[in-house]
Amino acid sequence: MAITVTARHPALGAEVRGVDMREPLDDATVQAIGDAWMKHLVLVFPDQRITDQEHVAFTRHFGEPEIFHQTSLHLRSDRVKEIFLVSNVDDQNRLMAPSAPSQKQLSSSRMWHTDSSYRPTPSVGSLLHGIEISRTGGITQFINMYRVYDDLPDSLRRQVEGRRARHDFSMLHRLVGSPPPTPEEQAAMPPVWHPMVRRHPVTGARSLYISSIYNDAVEGLAEAAARKLIEELSEFAAQPQYMYRHVWEPDDVLMWDNRCTVHAVTPHDPGERRVMHRTTIVGTEPVLV
Repeated sequence: MAITVTARHPALGAEVRGVDMREPLDDATVQAIGDAWMKHLVLVFPDQRITDQEHVAFTRHFGEPEIFHQTSLHLRSDRVKEIFLVSNVDDQNRLMAPSAPSQKQLSSSRMWHTDSSYRPTPSVGSLLHGIEISRTGGITQFINMYRVYDDLPDSLRRQVEGRRARHDFSMLHRLVGSPPPTPEEQAAMPPVWHPMVRRHPVTGARSLYISSIYNDAVEGLAEAAARKLIEELSEFAAQPQYMYRHVWEPDDVLMWDNRCTVHAVTPHDPGERRVMHRTTIVGTEPVLV
């Protein structure tokens, strides 16, 4: 395949043309996509009319797809276990109310985060397929955390250098009122501590590593001070010069690097259907400093 890569924002985000995810990829194409991914952090593949099985097969070119550990809220596909359901439509094709347990939990995605940071070995990246998209919002925003780290004011830099933050999946329950994890789910995913500044295993560059929906503690700080620091860091990061805002078109597939970006979705009309399927690439190494 002859592919073209066109930047969409100076900080991050590029459109990739010439790739058909329904077809096998040769090694040269996989390498070209990987190189573009490392350079642009977020890749947009338009017009990918793929099945969930094809979605998973494409993901496997870049790593092993994660299987979501939580089963109580039915956020994992019954048909293809590697698919995480970002959807407000249930198994009977009915629109779910915002008060539904799964929708409460998904509402946390409106805050800045990086996927699976609560795992001892956090994920490499994620791929999201827009099947039914929103026209009243639902814009997915991404931030280049390399540039954020480079530009941190001294007052914030001093507070993150050499420090760790805790990442706890059960923070979602406390944050948005979704059902708490079951004892089995809690045992499978206990809180973990990760450095607040990490080094990318491929590029070698350093980035700020926070995930506000999971960060419930910071080393050496009281709870209120820890929350304030995460909020200040998130506020600093959310500046236009660091951010790509993706307005979805049907059958867009987005691929992003969870090791150097955070993302958040804007609200949309809860009466509008939004069906998106995600794979997440299992991490291969601990967070490097």
